[in-house]
Amino acid sequence: MSAPDDLSFATLPHAAPVSPERRAELLVDPGFGRVFTDHMVTIRYVEGRGWHDARVEARAPISLDPAAAVLHYAQEIFEGLKAYRTADGGAALFRPEANALRFRRSAERLAMPPLPDAVFVESVKQLVSADRDWIPSSEGGSLYLRPFMIASEVFLGVKPSSEYLYLVIASAVGAYFKGGSETVTVWVSRDQTRAAPGGTGAAKCGGNYAASLRAQAAAVEHGCAQVVFLDAIERRWVEELGGMNIFFVFDDGSMVTPPLSDTILSGITRDSILTLAKADGLTVAERPYSIDDWKADAASGRLREVFACGTAAVITPVGTVRSADGEFSVSDNVAGPVTKRLRSALVDIQRGNAPDPHGWVTRVY
Repeated sequence: MSAPDDLSFATLPHAAPVSPERRAELLVDPGFGRVFTDHMVTIRYVEGRGWHDARVEARAPISLDPAAAVLHYAQEIFEGLKAYRTADGGAALFRPEANALRFRRSAERLAMPPLPDAVFVESVKQLVSADRDWIPSSEGGSLYLRPFMIASEVFLGVKPSSEYLYLVIASAVGAYFKGGSETVTVWVSRDQTRAAPGGTGAAKCGGNYAASLRAQAAAVEHGCAQVVFLDAIERRWVEELGGMNIFFVFDDGSMVTPPLSDTILSGITRDSILTLAKADGLTVAERPYSIDDWKADAASGRLREVFACGTAAVITPVGTVRSADGEFSVSDNVAGPVTKRLRSALVDIQRGNAPDPHGWVTRVY
């Protein structure tokens, strides 16, 4: 049993929201993922009844029994998308329907009840409407939205839960990466992988990110911002970064990104870049690309630019690549023209500063 697409939301305004003065202080430099808004959305699911009790309410701790299924069997999925302040003082979402589709597919992979796409989109619109004053007006600022679902049934036993809690929280954010360099340095993990064929790599679930943390810590230890994962079988083919997809730009105007599989997350920013690159006249291929090719093409000059992409970081150029075998760089550690052009095209659409021919932007009134 599911929820009707027009599931109604009850609104319970926060009795003591953050003052405008304190909010302004917090929005000066919010960082990423540490400044949260006043409200949250909650919807409950019970087997036999379906989705119900949809609310916009004050953000507060949630109560979980120590035997809640999520704590023992990791039935949990999430999404990430952003709301942007528009020139007229309103707000806009970027491709929320795509996030809804991916959320539904993640739920199906983890044996969780799918939330109707229309309910997902409405839930994030409701929260943005309630907390639009939290969208930073500073350059690069946005409201990061985190919809997620957890198994809440109280039991011990390996089976899908019969009860679930869906929530949406929001965080005012600035730039994802900070530093003086135009590019980021990445670490190639040779001994640890993110996902294996047949696993949950294509689902956006917490377990995938937990599995990446040790490799990411190794990256930081080696002075790198992100880890690059290779395939689990041959340890040869580039798959994705710890939280982003990756693109390679060559001297003939062509561009390559690893093909989607059940080990790579289908990034919405990735999909948007594919569309924008083709419109820009670039030849784009989705095909395997090895770490050895990356090194050789960088040395020969055939590889001109590399960039990573995702909702949080948008598009971030990659300069230096480090591993246990040494290091090499691409394009003298500066952001290339294709990277800059695609980033500008994407950001301008997201923020309402350019036409939206693809219908990607959803206004929130």
